[in-house]
Amino acid sequence: MQSAIIHKQWPQSAIFLVGFMASGKSTVGPVLAARLGRRFIDLDRVIEAKVGCAIIELIEREGEERFRELETETLREAVSQGGAVIAPGGGAITREENLELMSRLGVTVWLDAPFELCWRRIQNDGATRPMAPDELTARARYEGRLALYRRASIHIPINQSLSPDDISETIINQLREAAEK
Repeated sequence: MQSAIIHKQWPQSAIFLVGFMASGKSTVGPVLAARLGRRFIDLDRVIEAKVGCAIIELIEREGEERFRELETETLREAVSQGGAVIAPGGGAITREENLELMSRLGVTVWLDAPFELCWRRIQNDGATRPMAPDELTARARYEGRLALYRRASIHIPINQSLSPDDISETIINQLREAAEK
């Protein structure tokens, strides 16, 4: 029933999971997509497949601006594939063009994880994150993006005790409520 209401309101609209790195987009996305019967697209993985290297290598070789250009291009391609659940990178919202595209062609869902939780996950996941080489830099990026994340249509507070299933259920309930308005 929940899925039917959401499909009726947004049949071809994408659902964009936005939030800071390590907020849970790539973990919650597949769970949410499966529950809604939609495809899941992790933009960073698509970009890596497209360029044949890890994001960190791309940024080191061609710079952040080139990465952001590819991110926008890949976001446009992902949206054209219909109503998928899409997880852009945490900084995708820093380009006005991306924000406009996401708000026009879908619904944005902010996974609002506190910085301390994100930083703990970043430290524990073992991945090299070029945009968060140290805590001070990561915190500055986080704080600099908060106003942009707050522009999302739906706000989902995240804490350590919530499972991907819990978060997906909360998102579905919020989408259902928005669809019924």
